[in-house]
Amino acid sequence: MTQEPTAPAYDLVIRRAHVFDGHRALTGLHDIAVEDGEIAAVSAAPAEPLRGASEMDAAGGWVMPGLIDTHIHFYDVLAVSDHASMRSFEENELPGRLGLFLRHGVTTIKSVGDPTEGILQTRSRIAAGTLRGPRLLATGCGITGPDGHPAATVFGANPWARARFTGEVGSVREMRELVHRLADLGVDAVKLLSEGACAHHGSPPYVWRLPAFPEAVELVRLPRDLLRAGVEAGHGRGLRVTVHTTQQAAAREAVEAGADGLEHGVTVEPLTDDTLVALMRERDVTWTPTLWAHDAGHPDIRANVRKVADAGVRTVLGSDTFSGRGLFGANTLEEAELMVAAGMTPLQALVAGTSGAALQCARPDLGTVTPGGRADLLVLAADPTEDIGNLRALRTTILNGEIVHTRDRSRPSPG
Repeated sequence: MTQEPTAPAYDLVIRRAHVFDGHRALTGLHDIAVEDGEIAAVSAAPAEPLRGASEMDAAGGWVMPGLIDTHIHFYDVLAVSDHASMRSFEENELPGRLGLFLRHGVTTIKSVGDPTEGILQTRSRIAAGTLRGPRLLATGCGITGPDGHPAATVFGANPWARARFTGEVGSVREMRELVHRLADLGVDAVKLLSEGACAHHGSPPYVWRLPAFPEAVELVRLPRDLLRAGVEAGHGRGLRVTVHTTQQAAAREAVEAGADGLEHGVTVEPLTDDTLVALMRERDVTWTPTLWAHDAGHPDIRANVRKVADAGVRTVLGSDTFSGRGLFGANTLEEAELMVAAGMTPLQALVAGTSGAALQCARPDLGTVTPGGRADLLVLAADPTEDIGNLRALRTTILNGEIVHTRDRSRPSPG
């Protein structure tokens, strides 16, 4: 009597893969099973192979978590200046830019300063499946002081966008009200910007410069009581709060105010405050260096990145991608490569872009190849733990268990 073949147990099985699981490279080859958008099993050389409705042979290639870029600016800050131009961007430019992330293996992006209403609508469309793109997390507008960055810098000549991309607050009450309003709208996190507010005693001068914009603007730091109020209000609503800083004095103020992470960290000067580094490590404050945007103009930034990474500070990947330079998705890969150029190991950079980034985003279901986690996976032709450039050897991108980008040789076959 002929025995009937066993019915497929899983939606998708990836066979014969080396695995970087978000923390380390696993020994030997593994099969990875996906069911209902989650990783169901990671099995080392099973005696009884896992069966799937679709099966993909990695042929000794590598599987790793999808990349998470924790710091992007998605809307075109130079083109959006009224309702009509924003609508045009959303209809004509937005879908293609979302697709670029998937083509480069970026399965989650975190927007940290886009127009609140627009970015949350985009997030809803992606979640509903009416718009194809990576998982989108969003802070809504960035919160700064009166005439702070980016209100008086990026948007100084664009008042319509300034009122939507930024929130300018001048008091503790205004800070708390804005954080609660954003929380009511359902943001995923809060971003504060320390440069720009009322001057306070001991505030050193800081001149904002970025090659993409012609004007240099002198700013001062956000007062500590406003920083603390923003952090406390965010934490009271269950949200992580990160703070844009560039100077180590501002970084210390943010950490002491209870910030969960620093965006950029220290870029404009050498990081000499070892007690600040120790405090960040002690409090598990994340550090997002954004080398893609700031490496060229700041000679101290690479040494600062290496210092905090070597000290055990949780360093996470965030490119500070914005419209007008480079390519969405490709910039994220360049960020990982720049982290290695700064002195991090390929393994450290991979952790920064997967499990470390997931922690910064308060999403423990992301960033690892672990049963129960979301099936956001990349299949690569070569080992990224040896050469970070092998992130570019992408065969397949899987998001929520669905193949969203692939090349011919990695197409799955029926199980």
